[in-house]
Amino acid sequence: MKKHLLITLLVSVAILPLSAAFAQRPATEEDYYRIVTLPIPENIKLEVGGLAPLPDGRLAACTRRGEVWIISNPYMQGSRVPTYKKFASGLHEPLGLMWHPKGYLLCTQRGEVTKLIDNDGDDVADEYRSFYKWPISGNYHEYSYGPVLLPDGDMVITLNLSWIGYGASLAKWRGWMLKLTENGEMTPWATGLRSPAGFAVLHDGSIFYTENQGDWVGSGRMTNLTKGAFAGNPAGLRWSGEPGSPLSLKPEDVPSTGKPMFEVAKTVKELKVPAVWFPHTLMGISTSDFKEDTTRGAFGPFAGQLFVGDQGHSKIMRVALEKVNGEWQGACFPFREGFQSGIIRTVWGQDGSLFVGMTSRGWAATGKDPYGIQRLAWTGKTPFEMKTITSKPDGFEITFTAPVDRKTAESPESYSLNSFTYKYHKTYGSPIENTRPVPIRGIVVAADGLSARIVADTALREGYIHELKAEGVRSAGNLPLLHPTGYYTLNAIAPGERVTMAARTATSESGHASHAAMMASASTKAGVPAKTKGTVSKSAVAAAKSTKRLIDQPADWTNGPDQTLTVGTKPGLKFDTDKLEVKAGSRIKLVFNNNDDMLHNFVITKPGAANAVGDAALRLNLNGPKMNYVPATPNVLYHTNILQPETAETIYFLAPAEPGDYQFVCSFPGHSSLMQGTLKVVK
Repeated sequence: MKKHLLITLLVSVAILPLSAAFAQRPATEEDYYRIVTLPIPENIKLEVGGLAPLPDGRLAACTRRGEVWIISNPYMQGSRVPTYKKFASGLHEPLGLMWHPKGYLLCTQRGEVTKLIDNDGDDVADEYRSFYKWPISGNYHEYSYGPVLLPDGDMVITLNLSWIGYGASLAKWRGWMLKLTENGEMTPWATGLRSPAGFAVLHDGSIFYTENQGDWVGSGRMTNLTKGAFAGNPAGLRWSGEPGSPLSLKPEDVPSTGKPMFEVAKTVKELKVPAVWFPHTLMGISTSDFKEDTTRGAFGPFAGQLFVGDQGHSKIMRVALEKVNGEWQGACFPFREGFQSGIIRTVWGQDGSLFVGMTSRGWAATGKDPYGIQRLAWTGKTPFEMKTITSKPDGFEITFTAPVDRKTAESPESYSLNSFTYKYHKTYGSPIENTRPVPIRGIVVAADGLSARIVADTALREGYIHELKAEGVRSAGNLPLLHPTGYYTLNAIAPGERVTMAARTATSESGHASHAAMMASASTKAGVPAKTKGTVSKSAVAAAKSTKRLIDQPADWTNGPDQTLTVGTKPGLKFDTDKLEVKAGSRIKLVFNNNDDMLHNFVITKPGAANAVGDAALRLNLNGPKMNYVPATPNVLYHTNILQPETAETIYFLAPAEPGDYQFVCSFPGHSSLMQGTLKVVK
């Protein structure tokens, strides 16, 4: 009898439907999109700079070490073992590769696009022919990308700015997108680019590119580049007077006032505002390549949307665009984390899966491997997600991938809405600026349960990023959203009919207070004291600063410090030392030099607490920038502020009285897992 009962139980478990299985555990990204890793022989350092699918199903990859490899059986069918053959070598850090329909590869090196030709069909390039050249200064930051094929047969490439403590165009056309004909003739297309690693042409012929945070770039973003567009960084305008330039704007014509980019664009007419912002650390830290879903459903329920890689966070994000009053805008969403290295290139496979090429040397990433190629494949199961967010005259409309539970979806308490922006200035990056909660008047759910209209109680702000959370919404099958947050860049409010809805009563307005409570809860979980309105306690932060960040030598240190420590940074998310030693109770002067071209801080923690502090900093969300990503927690002993590249800060503190192995860490989100060291306190 017991044996039959056991068999019955096993069979019942085996045939549980997906919804029942999820009732046993939360759904994960892996349930819907599976990452498959291609094995790479140990003797091949496949630091991917470019990927190109070949017509016969093979995959070509160029590497930062100057090689091009042909990968057979990249789908790992049959023997499940891909094979690699070196096609070309001796190139100068190529970061782009394209198969031309006429039967050859084009590879973009530092200073030229090179045509690689296999004349005898043995899968080895016999001829390296210069297709188009441009000057280089020798600056390490002069990366070059592409080409990308346009519908008319022309191509576009992009050229990074140099870096000399700020972005500079030390050689001609640095900071530009250039258009090339099949014969290698060049036309300047657009400028204002800083680090344009990702760009693509959509099915309608529109050209977009992604940008990384830096000088004049408050956060990662995606911009539509029409001919003559100026995307924001004025260094490339040095060449606007050259023959063929599509614009005459000069660097001195661009003001560094700190006003939002949207406001500056009203007077600098050539300035192209982003279609989508990727809020720094909330979505990613280093946007890279992206692809439009043209797989006709083979990649899931997001046809026509864009999938955007992030190098620093080793993740892929999702973008849904729309055009309102002639302006591109739209929403970005989290999509898939957990890749093995920093994502730099993506291409569609013949089966509708997405090949992802990665590298992290010098550009450290949360993925721990130095390089790799993985393939992202849809499992056939549809996640419960916000499919799109679109603009409405009085708010937004969310569409879902599955019908919602009407009770949770109709409740304003299931949602929260905030708006914010960034400064547009020559300084590296920007804190989140002008944050404002947007009260929600009500929700209208469609009859089919596939959409919800969010009616705002105040006017929305054009040019602002709107954070929309739907954490309380459940599907008809009682599943939570896999990713409950989206960020919509509102460049133009859509026209149309407004929803007639009575203002919420005083009682129901407490629902908005519940949003504030959620913000407060998020802060409290991160170790941040919070008021009922969801703002960080100013007194608590001030108290923490007064004891944990002293930038003036204490008056009673009449003989000065007992010891002076100097710590710097290195490329690749590293401190220049991983070990410091001090005497217990001694007076310490610490000088932190940020020699890198990224933002960093220096935080001393209790023993074994560096990872916990880094995790708490990540959860600060919109409070992070104003707190310098230093959570108000007892685990933090002393810290500097976030420092701009090529700047320094000095702090003073008393070494802990108790000997032990304390830690130091950069708590900027995405850095903490890599930038750590030990502060050894001895008697």
